[in-house]
Amino acid sequence: MTTVGFHTLGCKVNHYETEAIWQLFKEQGYERTEFEHHADVYVINTCTVTNTGDKKSRQVIRRAVRTNPDGVICVTGCYAQTSPAEIMAIPGVDIVVGTQDRTKLLGYIDQYRAERTPINAVGNIMKNRVYEELDVPAFTDRTRASLKIQEGCNNFCTFCIIPWARGLMRSRNPQEVVRQAQQLIDAGYQEIVLTGIHTGGYGEDLKDYNLAQLLRDLEGNVKGLKRLRISSIEASQLTDEVIVVLKQSEIVVRHLHVPIQSGSDTVLKRMRRKYTMAFFANRLDRLRDALPDLAITSDVIAGFPGETEEEFMETFHFLRNQQFSELHVFPYSMRTGTPAARMDGQIDEAVKNARVHRLIELNDQLAKGYASRFEGELLEIIPEEQSKDQAGMLVGYTDNYLKVAIPGDDSLIGKIVKVKITKAGYPMNRGQFVRVIDIVPA
Repeated sequence: MTTVGFHTLGCKVNHYETEAIWQLFKEQGYERTEFEHHADVYVINTCTVTNTGDKKSRQVIRRAVRTNPDGVICVTGCYAQTSPAEIMAIPGVDIVVGTQDRTKLLGYIDQYRAERTPINAVGNIMKNRVYEELDVPAFTDRTRASLKIQEGCNNFCTFCIIPWARGLMRSRNPQEVVRQAQQLIDAGYQEIVLTGIHTGGYGEDLKDYNLAQLLRDLEGNVKGLKRLRISSIEASQLTDEVIVVLKQSEIVVRHLHVPIQSGSDTVLKRMRRKYTMAFFANRLDRLRDALPDLAITSDVIAGFPGETEEEFMETFHFLRNQQFSELHVFPYSMRTGTPAARMDGQIDEAVKNARVHRLIELNDQLAKGYASRFEGELLEIIPEEQSKDQAGMLVGYTDNYLKVAIPGDDSLIGKIVKVKITKAGYPMNRGQFVRVIDIVPA
Protein backbone atom coordinates (compact mmCIF):
# COMPACT_ATOMS: atom_id res chain seq x y z
CA MET A 1 0.00 0.00 0.00
CA THR A 2 1.44 3.38 -1.01
CA THR A 3 1.17 5.91 1.82
CA VAL A 4 0.82 9.71 1.81
CA GLY A 5 1.25 12.17 4.68
CA PHE A 6 -0.18 15.72 4.64
CA HIS A 7 0.78 18.87 6.52
CA THR A 8 -1.29 22.04 6.17
CA LEU A 9 -0.14 25.50 7.17
CA GLY A 10 -2.32 28.60 7.18
CA CYS A 11 -5.99 29.28 6.60
CA LYS A 12 -9.27 27.37 6.33
CA VAL A 13 -9.03 27.43 2.54
CA ASN A 14 -5.74 25.54 2.71
CA HIS A 15 -7.31 22.95 5.03
CA TYR A 16 -10.18 22.55 2.59
CA GLU A 17 -7.78 22.12 -0.32
CA THR A 18 -5.67 19.55 1.54
CA GLU A 19 -8.85 17.49 2.02
CA ALA A 20 -9.57 17.86 -1.72
CA ILE A 21 -6.03 16.75 -2.65
CA TRP A 22 -6.41 13.77 -0.27
CA GLN A 23 -9.54 12.73 -2.21
CA LEU A 24 -7.43 12.56 -5.40
CA PHE A 25 -4.87 10.30 -3.68
CA LYS A 26 -7.60 8.16 -2.12
CA GLU A 27 -9.13 7.53 -5.57
CA GLN A 28 -5.72 6.24 -6.71
CA GLY A 29 -5.60 3.74 -3.83
CA TYR A 30 -3.26 5.61 -1.46
CA GLU A 31 -3.50 5.18 2.30
CA ARG A 32 -3.27 8.28 4.49
CA THR A 33 -0.75 8.26 7.32
CA GLU A 34 0.36 10.74 9.98
CA PHE A 35 2.79 13.34 8.65
CA GLU A 36 5.29 12.44 11.38
CA HIS A 37 5.35 8.83 10.20
CA HIS A 38 7.36 7.24 7.40
CA ALA A 39 5.40 7.84 4.15
CA ASP A 40 6.05 7.21 0.45
CA VAL A 41 4.76 10.68 -0.47
CA TYR A 42 4.58 13.89 1.59
CA VAL A 43 2.35 16.81 0.59
CA ILE A 44 3.08 20.12 2.31
CA ASN A 45 0.40 22.77 1.75
CA THR A 46 2.17 26.05 2.47
CA CYS A 47 1.24 29.54 3.67
CA THR A 48 2.84 32.84 2.72
CA VAL A 49 0.61 35.42 4.41
CA THR A 50 3.55 36.53 6.60
CA ASN A 51 7.32 36.07 6.38
CA THR A 52 6.86 33.67 9.34
CA GLY A 53 4.51 31.59 7.17
CA ASP A 54 7.34 31.15 4.66
CA LYS A 55 9.79 30.20 7.39
CA LYS A 56 7.42 27.66 9.01
CA SER A 57 6.72 26.17 5.57
CA ARG A 58 10.47 25.66 4.98
CA GLN A 59 10.86 24.01 8.40
CA VAL A 60 8.03 21.56 7.70
CA ILE A 61 9.47 20.69 4.26
CA ARG A 62 12.86 19.91 5.83
CA ARG A 63 11.17 17.80 8.50
CA ALA A 64 9.55 15.62 5.81
CA VAL A 65 12.88 15.22 4.00
CA ARG A 66 14.50 14.09 7.26
CA THR A 67 11.68 11.63 8.09
CA ASN A 68 12.07 9.82 4.76
CA PRO A 69 14.84 11.05 2.44
CA ASP A 70 13.58 8.60 -0.20
CA GLY A 71 9.96 9.81 -0.06
CA VAL A 72 8.54 11.99 -2.83
CA ILE A 73 8.30 15.52 -1.39
CA CYS A 74 5.51 17.61 -2.96
CA VAL A 75 5.03 21.25 -2.02
CA THR A 76 1.87 23.19 -2.89
CA GLY A 77 -0.06 26.25 -1.70
CA CYS A 78 0.62 29.97 -1.48
CA TYR A 79 4.34 30.00 -0.64
CA ALA A 80 4.89 27.49 -3.46
CA GLN A 81 3.05 29.86 -5.81
CA THR A 82 5.00 33.02 -4.89
CA SER A 83 8.48 31.52 -4.37
CA PRO A 84 8.87 28.26 -6.30
CA ALA A 85 12.61 28.76 -6.90
CA GLU A 86 13.24 29.22 -3.16
CA ILE A 87 11.46 25.91 -2.49
CA MET A 88 13.15 24.05 -5.34
CA ALA A 89 16.49 25.08 -3.77
CA ILE A 90 15.69 23.08 -0.59
CA PRO A 91 17.55 19.75 -0.90
CA GLY A 92 15.10 16.88 -1.19
CA VAL A 93 12.14 18.76 -2.72
CA ASP A 94 10.86 16.86 -5.76
CA ILE A 95 7.67 18.56 -6.98
CA VAL A 96 6.38 22.11 -6.58
CA VAL A 97 2.79 22.95 -7.57
CA GLY A 98 1.30 26.36 -6.70
CA THR A 99 -2.34 27.25 -6.11
CA GLN A 100 -3.58 25.82 -9.41
CA ASP A 101 -3.22 22.49 -11.26
CA ARG A 102 -3.47 20.50 -8.00
CA THR A 103 -5.48 17.91 -9.94
CA LYS A 104 -2.29 17.13 -11.92
CA LEU A 105 -0.26 16.30 -8.79
CA LEU A 106 -0.57 12.51 -9.10
CA GLY A 107 0.56 12.71 -12.73
CA TYR A 108 3.61 14.71 -11.65
CA ILE A 109 4.41 12.04 -9.03
CA ASP A 110 4.33 9.33 -11.72
CA GLN A 111 6.49 11.51 -13.96
CA TYR A 112 8.98 12.13 -11.14
CA ARG A 113 9.21 8.41 -10.32
CA ALA A 114 9.90 7.63 -13.97
CA GLU A 115 12.41 10.42 -14.66
CA ARG A 116 13.83 11.25 -11.17
CA THR A 117 14.07 14.93 -12.15
CA PRO A 118 12.59 17.60 -9.84
CA ILE A 119 9.49 19.26 -11.31
CA ASN A 120 8.58 22.93 -10.96
CA ALA A 121 4.98 23.10 -12.18
CA VAL A 122 4.16 26.65 -11.01
CA GLY A 123 2.57 28.87 -13.66
CA ASN A 124 1.51 32.53 -13.78
CA ILE A 125 -1.52 32.70 -11.49
CA MET A 126 -2.48 36.19 -12.70
CA LYS A 127 -3.41 34.78 -16.11
CA ASN A 128 -5.80 32.25 -14.59
CA ARG A 129 -9.48 33.13 -14.96
CA VAL A 130 -11.04 29.73 -14.29
CA TYR A 131 -12.04 28.35 -10.88
CA GLU A 132 -10.31 25.02 -10.24
CA GLU A 133 -12.90 22.44 -9.19
CA LEU A 134 -11.71 20.57 -6.09
CA ASP A 135 -14.38 18.39 -4.55
CA VAL A 136 -14.54 17.35 -0.89
CA PRO A 137 -17.33 14.84 -0.18
CA ALA A 138 -16.34 14.55 3.51
CA PHE A 139 -13.74 15.83 5.98
CA THR A 140 -11.31 13.75 8.02
CA ASP A 141 -11.79 15.51 11.35
CA ARG A 142 -14.68 17.90 11.27
CA THR A 143 -18.28 18.30 12.34
CA ARG A 144 -18.55 21.55 10.39
CA ALA A 145 -18.03 21.17 6.68
CA SER A 146 -16.26 23.88 4.70
CA LEU A 147 -17.44 24.56 1.17
CA LYS A 148 -15.12 26.62 -1.00
CA ILE A 149 -17.06 28.90 -3.32
CA GLN A 150 -14.44 31.22 -4.77
CA GLU A 151 -10.73 31.77 -5.34
CA GLY A 152 -8.50 34.85 -5.54
CA CYS A 153 -8.88 38.52 -4.64
CA ASN A 154 -8.89 41.79 -6.60
CA ASN A 155 -8.31 44.13 -3.67
CA PHE A 156 -4.51 44.50 -3.45
CA CYS A 157 -4.44 45.89 0.11
CA THR A 158 -0.97 47.33 0.75
CA PHE A 159 -0.13 44.84 3.55
CA CYS A 160 -1.23 41.71 1.69
CA ILE A 161 0.57 39.31 -0.67
CA ILE A 162 -2.46 37.08 -1.27
CA PRO A 163 -3.53 38.30 -4.77
CA TRP A 164 -0.02 37.34 -5.95
CA ALA A 165 -0.39 33.92 -4.33
CA ARG A 166 -3.99 33.23 -5.35
CA GLY A 167 -4.61 35.33 -8.44
CA LEU A 168 -7.70 37.35 -9.27
CA MET A 169 -11.30 36.73 -8.22
CA ARG A 170 -12.83 33.53 -9.66
CA SER A 171 -16.25 32.23 -8.60
CA ARG A 172 -17.27 28.60 -8.52
CA ASN A 173 -20.17 27.52 -10.72
CA PRO A 174 -23.38 27.88 -8.61
CA GLN A 175 -24.69 24.45 -9.66
CA GLU A 176 -21.43 22.90 -8.41
CA VAL A 177 -21.78 24.73 -5.08
CA VAL A 178 -25.34 23.46 -4.61
CA ARG A 179 -24.35 19.93 -5.69
CA GLN A 180 -21.46 19.75 -3.25
CA ALA A 181 -23.53 21.26 -0.43
CA GLN A 182 -26.09 18.47 -0.91
CA GLN A 183 -23.29 15.89 -0.94
CA LEU A 184 -22.02 17.22 2.42
CA ILE A 185 -25.50 17.20 3.99
CA ASP A 186 -26.04 13.65 2.71
CA ALA A 187 -22.73 12.71 4.36
CA GLY A 188 -24.22 13.76 7.72
CA TYR A 189 -23.02 17.35 8.24
CA GLN A 190 -25.47 19.76 9.86
CA GLU A 191 -23.50 22.96 9.24
CA ILE A 192 -21.76 24.26 6.13
CA VAL A 193 -19.26 27.12 6.21
CA LEU A 194 -18.94 28.97 2.90
CA THR A 195 -15.29 29.77 2.48
CA GLY A 196 -12.86 31.28 0.01
CA ILE A 197 -10.03 33.77 -0.27
CA HIS A 198 -12.48 36.66 -0.57
CA THR A 199 -15.74 34.82 0.13
CA GLY A 200 -18.11 37.79 0.02
CA GLY A 201 -16.86 38.71 -3.46
CA TYR A 202 -18.59 35.64 -4.85
CA GLY A 203 -20.28 36.38 -8.16
CA GLU A 204 -18.40 39.59 -9.00
CA ASP A 205 -17.08 37.82 -12.09
CA LEU A 206 -20.36 36.09 -13.00
CA LYS A 207 -23.08 37.47 -15.25
CA ASP A 208 -26.36 38.30 -13.49
CA TYR A 209 -25.55 36.22 -10.41
CA ASN A 210 -24.28 37.19 -6.96
CA LEU A 211 -23.79 36.05 -3.36
CA ALA A 212 -27.37 36.89 -2.36
CA GLN A 213 -28.67 34.59 -5.11
CA LEU A 214 -26.28 31.81 -4.10
CA LEU A 215 -27.55 32.01 -0.49
CA ARG A 216 -31.15 31.80 -1.77
CA ASP A 217 -30.32 28.86 -4.04
CA LEU A 218 -28.59 26.96 -1.23
CA GLU A 219 -31.57 27.48 1.07
CA GLY A 220 -34.10 26.59 -1.61
CA ASN A 221 -32.36 23.58 -3.14
CA VAL A 222 -30.27 21.80 -0.51
CA LYS A 223 -32.48 19.33 1.37
CA GLY A 224 -31.73 19.00 5.08
CA LEU A 225 -29.32 21.96 5.41
CA LYS A 226 -29.73 23.27 8.98
CA ARG A 227 -26.97 25.87 9.35
CA LEU A 228 -25.17 28.00 6.82
CA ARG A 229 -22.26 30.19 7.89
CA ILE A 230 -20.31 32.71 5.79
CA SER A 231 -16.65 32.50 6.82
CA SER A 232 -15.87 36.17 6.12
CA ILE A 233 -17.44 39.09 4.30
CA GLU A 234 -16.21 42.62 3.61
CA ALA A 235 -18.36 45.60 4.62
CA SER A 236 -18.58 46.64 0.95
CA GLN A 237 -20.09 43.24 0.10
CA LEU A 238 -22.86 43.61 2.68
CA THR A 239 -25.25 45.02 0.09
CA ASP A 240 -28.85 45.81 0.95
CA GLU A 241 -29.82 42.70 -1.03
CA VAL A 242 -27.50 40.46 1.02
CA ILE A 243 -28.87 41.95 4.26
CA VAL A 244 -32.45 41.22 3.15
CA VAL A 245 -31.50 37.59 2.39
CA LEU A 246 -29.84 37.26 5.82
CA LYS A 247 -32.95 38.66 7.50
CA GLN A 248 -35.33 36.32 5.66
CA SER A 249 -33.19 33.19 5.90
CA GLU A 250 -34.10 30.32 8.21
CA ILE A 251 -30.63 28.77 8.00
CA VAL A 252 -27.97 31.52 7.78
CA VAL A 253 -26.58 31.77 11.32
CA ARG A 254 -26.54 34.92 13.50
CA HIS A 255 -22.81 35.44 13.07
CA LEU A 256 -20.77 37.36 10.53
CA HIS A 257 -17.04 37.91 10.37
CA VAL A 258 -16.48 41.38 8.90
CA PRO A 259 -12.76 42.31 8.75
CA ILE A 260 -12.15 45.93 9.72
CA GLN A 261 -8.29 46.00 9.98
CA SER A 262 -8.36 49.58 11.32
CA GLY A 263 -10.94 52.02 12.69
CA SER A 264 -9.15 55.08 11.34
CA ASP A 265 -9.95 56.52 7.90
CA THR A 266 -6.36 57.71 7.38
CA VAL A 267 -4.91 54.27 8.19
CA LEU A 268 -7.52 52.58 5.99
CA LYS A 269 -6.41 54.81 3.11
CA ARG A 270 -2.78 53.75 3.58
CA MET A 271 -3.94 50.14 3.72
CA ARG A 272 -5.88 50.72 0.48
CA ARG A 273 -9.05 49.38 2.09
CA LYS A 274 -12.11 50.40 0.11
CA TYR A 275 -14.38 51.87 2.81
CA THR A 276 -14.61 54.67 5.37
CA MET A 277 -15.60 54.27 9.00
CA ALA A 278 -18.90 56.07 8.31
CA PHE A 279 -19.72 53.47 5.63
CA PHE A 280 -18.66 50.59 7.90
CA ALA A 281 -20.81 51.90 10.78
CA ASN A 282 -23.79 52.27 8.45
CA ARG A 283 -23.50 48.63 7.31
CA LEU A 284 -23.29 47.41 10.92
CA ASP A 285 -26.40 49.45 11.84
CA ARG A 286 -28.31 47.97 8.89
CA LEU A 287 -27.22 44.45 9.88
CA ARG A 288 -28.27 44.84 13.50
CA ASP A 289 -31.65 46.23 12.48
CA ALA A 290 -32.16 43.15 10.33
CA LEU A 291 -30.70 40.64 12.78
CA PRO A 292 -30.97 41.53 16.48
CA ASP A 293 -28.42 39.66 18.66
CA LEU A 294 -26.14 39.16 15.64
CA ALA A 295 -22.55 38.30 16.61
CA ILE A 296 -20.12 40.39 14.58
CA THR A 297 -16.49 39.31 14.79
CA SER A 298 -13.59 41.06 13.10
CA ASP A 299 -9.87 41.21 12.34
CA VAL A 300 -7.80 44.22 13.37
CA ILE A 301 -4.15 45.09 12.73
CA ALA A 302 -2.26 47.10 15.36
CA GLY A 303 0.82 49.15 14.49
CA PHE A 304 0.37 49.55 10.74
CA PRO A 305 3.18 51.77 9.31
CA GLY A 306 2.67 55.39 10.36
CA GLU A 307 -0.10 54.60 12.88
CA THR A 308 -0.13 57.46 15.39
CA GLU A 309 -1.50 57.21 18.93
CA GLU A 310 -4.51 59.27 17.74
CA GLU A 311 -5.19 56.87 14.86
CA PHE A 312 -4.87 53.92 17.20
CA MET A 313 -7.35 55.50 19.63
CA GLU A 314 -9.81 56.09 16.76
CA THR A 315 -9.67 52.34 16.12
CA PHE A 316 -9.98 51.52 19.84
CA HIS A 317 -13.04 53.74 20.32
CA PHE A 318 -14.75 52.54 17.15
CA LEU A 319 -14.34 48.88 18.16
CA ARG A 320 -15.58 49.58 21.69
CA ASN A 321 -18.56 51.65 20.57
CA GLN A 322 -19.64 49.12 17.94
CA GLN A 323 -19.65 46.27 20.48
CA PHE A 324 -18.03 43.58 18.34
CA SER A 325 -18.54 40.12 19.84
CA GLU A 326 -14.92 39.01 19.28
CA LEU A 327 -11.76 40.47 17.76
CA HIS A 328 -8.83 38.70 16.17
CA VAL A 329 -5.94 41.05 16.91
CA PHE A 330 -2.72 40.96 14.87
CA PRO A 331 0.41 43.06 15.21
CA TYR A 332 1.33 44.48 11.79
CA SER A 333 3.77 42.03 10.24
CA MET A 334 6.09 43.26 7.52
CA ARG A 335 5.50 41.13 4.42
CA THR A 336 8.35 41.32 1.91
CA GLY A 337 7.06 42.27 -1.53
CA THR A 338 4.12 44.39 -0.34
CA PRO A 339 3.89 48.22 -0.56
CA ALA A 340 3.43 48.50 3.24
CA ALA A 341 6.81 46.85 3.85
CA ARG A 342 8.44 49.75 1.98
CA MET A 343 6.50 52.49 3.78
CA ASP A 344 8.14 55.00 6.09
CA GLY A 345 7.12 55.12 9.74
CA GLN A 346 7.44 51.43 10.62
CA ILE A 347 6.27 51.13 14.23
CA ASP A 348 8.58 50.07 17.04
CA GLU A 349 7.88 46.49 18.21
CA ALA A 350 7.34 47.58 21.84
CA VAL A 351 4.71 50.16 20.80
CA LYS A 352 3.07 47.60 18.53
CA ASN A 353 2.90 45.00 21.29
CA ALA A 354 1.48 47.50 23.79
CA ARG A 355 -1.30 48.34 21.31
CA VAL A 356 -1.98 44.66 20.67
CA HIS A 357 -2.36 44.08 24.42
CA ARG A 358 -4.79 46.98 24.78
CA LEU A 359 -6.92 45.56 21.96
CA ILE A 360 -6.80 42.05 23.45
CA GLU A 361 -8.04 43.44 26.78
CA LEU A 362 -10.81 45.27 24.91
CA ASN A 363 -11.69 42.03 23.12
CA ASP A 364 -12.04 40.20 26.45
CA GLN A 365 -14.45 42.88 27.73
CA LEU A 366 -16.50 42.94 24.51
CA ALA A 367 -16.67 39.14 24.20
CA LYS A 368 -17.74 38.71 27.85
CA GLY A 369 -20.32 41.47 27.41
CA TYR A 370 -21.80 39.81 24.33
CA ALA A 371 -21.85 36.33 25.92
CA SER A 372 -23.49 37.62 29.12
CA ARG A 373 -26.61 38.57 27.12
CA PHE A 374 -27.33 34.88 26.68
CA GLU A 375 -26.95 33.65 30.27
CA GLY A 376 -30.06 31.65 31.15
CA GLU A 377 -31.11 31.47 27.48
CA LEU A 378 -31.80 28.32 25.44
CA LEU A 379 -29.47 28.01 22.44
CA GLU A 380 -28.49 25.23 20.04
CA ILE A 381 -24.97 23.86 19.72
CA ILE A 382 -23.34 21.21 17.58
CA PRO A 383 -20.85 19.40 19.88
CA GLU A 384 -17.56 18.97 18.00
CA GLU A 385 -15.18 17.21 20.39
CA GLN A 386 -14.41 16.22 23.96
CA SER A 387 -13.04 19.07 26.09
CA LYS A 388 -9.25 18.94 26.37
CA ASP A 389 -9.38 20.40 29.90
CA GLN A 390 -12.31 18.63 31.51
CA ALA A 391 -13.27 14.98 31.32
CA GLY A 392 -16.86 14.23 30.37
CA MET A 393 -17.42 17.65 28.80
CA LEU A 394 -18.20 18.27 25.13
CA VAL A 395 -17.40 21.51 23.33
CA GLY A 396 -19.34 23.04 20.46
CA TYR A 397 -20.54 26.34 18.98
CA THR A 398 -23.90 28.05 18.98
CA ASP A 399 -25.18 29.55 15.73
CA ASN A 400 -23.96 32.95 17.00
CA TYR A 401 -20.49 31.54 17.61
CA LEU A 402 -20.42 31.23 21.38
CA LYS A 403 -18.18 28.36 22.48
CA VAL A 404 -20.07 26.21 24.98
CA ALA A 405 -19.04 23.25 27.14
CA ILE A 406 -21.73 20.80 28.27
CA PRO A 407 -21.60 17.44 30.06
CA GLY A 408 -22.05 14.63 27.54
CA ASP A 409 -20.53 11.71 25.69
CA ASP A 410 -19.38 11.11 22.11
CA SER A 411 -22.87 10.05 20.97
CA LEU A 412 -23.83 13.76 20.86
CA ILE A 413 -20.96 14.82 18.57
CA GLY A 414 -22.22 16.23 15.28
CA LYS A 415 -25.85 16.43 16.41
CA ILE A 416 -27.80 19.63 17.04
CA VAL A 417 -28.36 19.89 20.79
CA LYS A 418 -30.51 22.38 22.69
CA VAL A 419 -28.67 23.70 25.75
CA LYS A 420 -29.28 26.23 28.48
CA ILE A 421 -26.41 28.68 29.06
CA THR A 422 -25.80 28.40 32.82
CA LYS A 423 -22.64 30.52 33.04
CA ALA A 424 -21.57 32.98 30.38
CA GLY A 425 -17.86 33.64 29.93
CA TYR A 426 -15.02 34.01 27.47
CA PRO A 427 -13.51 32.09 25.78
CA MET A 428 -15.87 29.41 27.14
CA ASN A 429 -19.50 29.35 28.30
CA ARG A 430 -20.97 26.59 30.46
CA GLY A 431 -24.21 24.97 29.41
CA GLN A 432 -26.67 22.35 30.53
CA PHE A 433 -27.97 19.68 28.16
CA VAL A 434 -31.69 20.05 27.42
CA ARG A 435 -32.38 17.73 24.50
CA VAL A 436 -31.27 16.58 21.06
CA ILE A 437 -33.09 18.33 18.23
CA ASP A 438 -34.59 15.63 16.05
CA ILE A 439 -33.71 16.18 12.43
CA VAL A 440 -36.80 15.54 10.34
CA PRO A 441 -35.69 14.31 6.90
CA ALA A 442 -36.55 17.02 4.38
